[in-house]
Amino acid sequence: MKFTLSWLKDHLDTDASLAQIVERLTAIGLEVEHVDDKAALAPFRIARVLTAEKHPDADKLQKLTVDAGPEVNGGKPVQVVCGAPNARAGLVGVLGLPGAFVPGLGTTLTVGKIRGVESYGMMCSERELELSEEHNGIIDLGEIDAPAGMSFADWAGLADPVIEINLTPNRPDATGVAGIARDLAASGLGTLKTPPVAAIEGEGDCPVAVAIESPVCHRFALRRVSGVTNGASPEWMRRRLQAIGLRPINALVDITNYITFDRGRPLHVFDAKKVAGNLVVRGARDGETILALDGRTHTLPEGTCVIADANGVESIAGIMGGEHSGCDETTTDVLIESALWEPLAIARTGRTLGIITDARYRFERGVDPAFNEPGLDLATRLVLDLCGGTPSRATIVGETPDTRREIRLPFTEVKRLTGLDVSADEQVALLGRLGFAVTREDDAATVVPPTWRPDVEGKADLVEEVMRLVGVDNIAPQPLPSTGSVNGRILTTAQVRDRLAKRTLAGRGMVESVSYSFIPEAHAKAFGGGAEALRLENPISADLSDMRPSLLPGLVAAAQRNAARGYGDVALFEVAAVYRSDEPDGQIRVAGGVRRATAGHAGSGRSWDAKGAAPVGVFDAKADALAVLDALGAPVANLNVEAGASPWYHPGRSGTIKLGPKTVLAEFGEFHPNALKVLDASGPYAGFEVFLDAIPEGKRKATRTKPVLQLSPFQPVKRDFAFVVDEATEALKIVRAAEGADRKLVGEVRVFDVFSGAALGEGKKSVAVEVTLNPTDKTLAEADLEAVSGKIVAAVAKATGGTLRT
Repeated sequence: MKFTLSWLKDHLDTDASLAQIVERLTAIGLEVEHVDDKAALAPFRIARVLTAEKHPDADKLQKLTVDAGPEVNGGKPVQVVCGAPNARAGLVGVLGLPGAFVPGLGTTLTVGKIRGVESYGMMCSERELELSEEHNGIIDLGEIDAPAGMSFADWAGLADPVIEINLTPNRPDATGVAGIARDLAASGLGTLKTPPVAAIEGEGDCPVAVAIESPVCHRFALRRVSGVTNGASPEWMRRRLQAIGLRPINALVDITNYITFDRGRPLHVFDAKKVAGNLVVRGARDGETILALDGRTHTLPEGTCVIADANGVESIAGIMGGEHSGCDETTTDVLIESALWEPLAIARTGRTLGIITDARYRFERGVDPAFNEPGLDLATRLVLDLCGGTPSRATIVGETPDTRREIRLPFTEVKRLTGLDVSADEQVALLGRLGFAVTREDDAATVVPPTWRPDVEGKADLVEEVMRLVGVDNIAPQPLPSTGSVNGRILTTAQVRDRLAKRTLAGRGMVESVSYSFIPEAHAKAFGGGAEALRLENPISADLSDMRPSLLPGLVAAAQRNAARGYGDVALFEVAAVYRSDEPDGQIRVAGGVRRATAGHAGSGRSWDAKGAAPVGVFDAKADALAVLDALGAPVANLNVEAGASPWYHPGRSGTIKLGPKTVLAEFGEFHPNALKVLDASGPYAGFEVFLDAIPEGKRKATRTKPVLQLSPFQPVKRDFAFVVDEATEALKIVRAAEGADRKLVGEVRVFDVFSGAALGEGKKSVAVEVTLNPTDKTLAEADLEAVSGKIVAAVAKATGGTLRT
């Protein structure tokens, strides 16, 4: 929302400076985004070139004599050296005198000599005054009435600062300058002086009848003004519209645009002679089109609310009029329309058609329903003043909805919700200045919001109004009360898991990545997604069309971008949601990561020995996944690791970590070449995903304190066993079986050799394990060793069907 300072002061009587106004606007919630203040242009004057002669010592320079007005050099012409190709006698331009600061050059002008010729200032281009990027010549104002020596900023209307504020969607009242002035006056920065709108009776009935057939229209007011003369709008109106970025068209159109920004009330004018018969507000029929004022032909979806006559659609309701019935310089009779539309319907139509207009911006937020007829009268008055004519009486159909309700505000709520100590009298006064109807009781007030504040629905909204006028800066900072353990009392289980997973992976040398939840369709399909229900209807780009089914595509893409810039050894992780379906349980929380090139846990890069330069592989990813599961309290010792994982992993270099036969906690491995090809990625890659929601509740340890270290005084004993098993048997089953043979005595079990050959038989392999026995109460005798060895062999045979290799 843009407006000029002088425009604001039409509605606000204030002595506040521009800086004070800007500061107060932000303080009351109307955040100022930009101020375009051309105060630096005050020293620049309109000047007329009298003569232009070639510079005696430079081919591309000219020596000008310039009339800068009676206040400069005693009214005598001054000499200026200029290199602009369009400098000539008779040109009217802009002169910067010595002492003026040129914003486009960042320099202050002085009297100087250029190639031996004195120059008293500078004839300026638009870029040098930061008016545009034009720098092919000096400013040429053409034939104007302004006298030499007049301030250029005053003549061009640049002395009026332009303020731009960023409106939140809940403030439709601030889409007009009058509403902004009301807020400033309520905050104590002046007195509101918006003039009331006088009713216009008119002569005779409006010859055009109106029928409402669509529930999108609540109320419709129409008036005909005959005998108008449509031409250019007055200079003051054109300057204000130009200052906020609108192009003046003609008086009738400019009046509607002006009222849109002045009062936040969009209107429309039809050329009455181009309207056939009566008007009807209805839904568009299938296949209907309209050539709109933006010059485009829009095909209207069936049911779109339109204003139509006997010829067809004349206007898209609440958004844009049609080219056919628009007003031009030949218009002599007009129909002025002021209607009230359903906000959600206007927003839906605007999004469907892709049309953004100032009218839509206001109607979809909700305009003041009580200003429907006054808006028509105000537009009529301006038409009569600027274009003449005779008005008819207004035709008004429909009802004005009043959704306001009484809200009870206990005076203690302001203190309770904000900490501000505001007296009951001040609360009543502040709300009253904002236009609220307040009935005071002993300890509370009954408040009815004004018609222009549809966003105020409850007592918390009223507290916000009081708070923003008193000032958020007046709220004293207060520490939050201590509630004990952060993890135990404030954070949810999901938040605790997210934190622990991030800390664990960061501690393993990985860097956190935050990526879009959207990925290309090809990437989604390669990683188990691509369902129609998860495709975006309006993606922000063609490459972000689908909700991600996995974190891995985004992480691999990020790692590949790093590699393309010379950082090939990267290890990235992300903890975020993935989307398997459009159902609530289809969104799951995942901790995922990828390692590339030599970015293993021990470090990356080249080394003098081969150990430091090994490429990442399946066991790096497995270690990362198990580290996360261990940190989150999963029973790592009881988990099963099965060979193979989802199809985007390498079938022979991947695995699945399960709790029991069905619950999948994680997948890990190197990537399938086809998946890397789809991602346009190259190089050694290994990755994993831990499914945080699958980890059972209550498994996380209550404390991370390590138990007391207990060392046995007896020497550990190591025994080797080689088992012949089926080739498909997983080594982990042998390890788990050996560990369970004697829980008190058996310690670490490590696989140290795997062998297969014809000597073992078809489909067989040998897996050798080293078992460490930890006695606690005596030194093991030979009989003890034989007994525990028998238990180990029997346990492995039962679990895998394997036999001891001899």
